[in-house]
Amino acid sequence: MTFFGRLAPSIIKRSALAAIQVCGFCLFAWACQSVATKVSSPIPGSVIGLAILLLLLCLKLVPEKSVNLGASWLIAELLLFFIPPVVGAIKYQPLLANYGVELIAAMLAASTLVLIGTAYTVDKLFKFEHQQNLKRQQKKVNAQIIHLPSTDSTSNLATKEQKAA
Repeated sequence: MTFFGRLAPSIIKRSALAAIQVCGFCLFAWACQSVATKVSSPIPGSVIGLAILLLLLCLKLVPEKSVNLGASWLIAELLLFFIPPVVGAIKYQPLLANYGVELIAAMLAASTLVLIGTAYTVDKLFKFEHQQNLKRQQKKVNAQIIHLPSTDSTSNLATKEQKAA
């Protein structure tokens, strides 16, 4: 049996879908960079593209499932995208010898600030989502509650039945 024959069709389908999504990301990034270059934008096209994609996802014009596999693969292989900067750092050894400590300190400070900002944002979003889920659950519970007659009307019915007997 061949290698592809042993792979489950669902794995092949998911891999093809992820590849299509990654190609879509690349085309979208290229288009945004082209537009940014043509209009001489001081903001890089990749940042513009991320903002547009975020807006489309927030407005639900682009469903999350249509980009989920490609985004997951890109995040999983993120280290691969950091290899070129490492090669570039080797190329500029004299620069690193003169300013290495300052550059490393700046990178550590920037990374720390990004991590703190991300953690703060994620924490706030989780709390917000938790509150929204609690509200939804409370609405469901309130909708399922069967309202029984009040005890006053029940006692009035019992006294009326006793008087009638």
